[in-house]
Amino acid sequence: MASDAVHDLNSLVSSEGRDFLIRSNGDQVKISSLIGKNVGLYFSASWCPPCRRFTPVFAGVYEELVPKGEFEVIFISSDRDEDSFKDYFSKMPWLSIPFSDSEIVKRLKELFKVRGIPHLVVLDPSGKVSTDQGVRLVSEHGINSYPFTAEQIQHLKDKEEEARRNQTISSLLVSNSRDYVISNGGNQIPVSELEGKVIGLYFSVYGYALCDEFTPILVDTYKKLKEKGQNFEIVSISLDDANEDFSEALKTVPWLALPFQDEKCRKLTRYFELSTIPTLVIIGQDGKTLISNAAELVEEHGVDAYPFTQEKLEELAEIEKSKLESQTLESILVHGERDFVIGKDGAKVPVSELVGKNILLYFSAHWCPPCRAFLPKLIESYNEIKQKYKEFEVIFISSDRDDNSFQEFFSGMPWLALPFGDERKNFLNRRFKIQGIPAVVAINESGRTVSTEARKLITEYGANAYPFTEERLKQLEEQLEEEAKGWPEKLKHELHDAHELVRTRRRSYICDACDGMGSGWSFYCKECDFDLHPKCALKNEEEADGEGKEGWICEGGVCRKA
Repeated sequence: MASDAVHDLNSLVSSEGRDFLIRSNGDQVKISSLIGKNVGLYFSASWCPPCRRFTPVFAGVYEELVPKGEFEVIFISSDRDEDSFKDYFSKMPWLSIPFSDSEIVKRLKELFKVRGIPHLVVLDPSGKVSTDQGVRLVSEHGINSYPFTAEQIQHLKDKEEEARRNQTISSLLVSNSRDYVISNGGNQIPVSELEGKVIGLYFSVYGYALCDEFTPILVDTYKKLKEKGQNFEIVSISLDDANEDFSEALKTVPWLALPFQDEKCRKLTRYFELSTIPTLVIIGQDGKTLISNAAELVEEHGVDAYPFTQEKLEELAEIEKSKLESQTLESILVHGERDFVIGKDGAKVPVSELVGKNILLYFSAHWCPPCRAFLPKLIESYNEIKQKYKEFEVIFISSDRDDNSFQEFFSGMPWLALPFGDERKNFLNRRFKIQGIPAVVAINESGRTVSTEARKLITEYGANAYPFTEERLKQLEEQLEEEAKGWPEKLKHELHDAHELVRTRRRSYICDACDGMGSGWSFYCKECDFDLHPKCALKNEEEADGEGKEGWICEGGVCRKA
């Protein structure tokens, strides 16, 4: 964001005894020679992967701008040693503050509020900040960002809006230097040949687990659509850092791709506001965007998702609704000959023996710290529920990376599991839209899904959350409100005398008095993140009559040391 403050460049980047900047070859350049130019202050470091990716992009823009004589860049390093600085700076065509001048570097970071790198601040010829969003602007618009003024930025926004309104497959895929995509055999295919087709733009990274799982599904769908003669094509938009990975990925797929690290890859990532991978953007026959990410649709419905129109989406939504209404335990856990789960000794337990029970599907992994933290709470709740209700079971669905880790983690659980590497895991992940672990899905005795948020319910209510239905949740809410009747809204406590503690609903916390887990109500100080169980914050029934612990005085709803 531009600022009205005017900075004197000489005082900004010079220090006592130094009125120059350096080039990577050791040459010195007087700071005064930069006066009257647009100057970029480039905060970066060799250890930072986003910096290493951005630097060559920025260098290309710089090389185009510098012949005009109106633009210069000063590297401000966050490297940790001089050798790293020198090696990184040797790849840069611009100037730098010497590595030894750490005080100036520190001052500049504070002055321009640098919270992360890479970061590019551009000063106009008068010393005012044109923008502190230079990295984003260069990444999105390249040389067209120059001179980084508010007027130029608005012009770029207007052009982008116009491009969205007039979007075609050519405007998306053609660049100034290229009007083709490539096949997996290396042939150049004109983008014009894609006009009038339904196009899937597939954003992925080779070797990333979620992409590696989805790509074969997409390949199968693509081949089936081609066999049916559908007017469909896919273009890979690779986000790989290494050419070897890009090449290996292209060998495994039957469709087209943008060339490795093509400028359009970065632009399309930002254009479609990519937030996750894999992402499959569907472009209609008219060149307009139909769906921003159809990966889940393809996983769930395969070829039946084609042609991805609104009418097709509505049809699939009805099918999905029908599936949920007719869901049984067998329909989600039995796949072909896979009609069993396993116990501790590896014994196969037929799914048919679990029919009629309330089931929790527990998605977890040994490598996941939140999973390990949640497990004791789930075991405690499981044991309490089992004592009261025999028709209850938990099934562990592992995301562990090897069988030994699976066995070690499973050995500490008192319930059942899918075998390690079972193909049903991917189906269940898709069916219940598992985005992160640990996750717990509650299935009732009829096989219907009653909650995909059972982890949260167990964290808050423990065994009392059983059977995890909306009705039970409503009862628990009413009980909590009833429980708090008569409690003060605020109180002071001798363990935290800096502020009043406020009666607050809290999903999960650690009591700062007894170190025990808590949920539901807490007497809480938001400013200090301080929690007390109600039982720790409030006097006991006996203390109401003045019969508190020796050395304590209880009055006014508070117990204090005498």
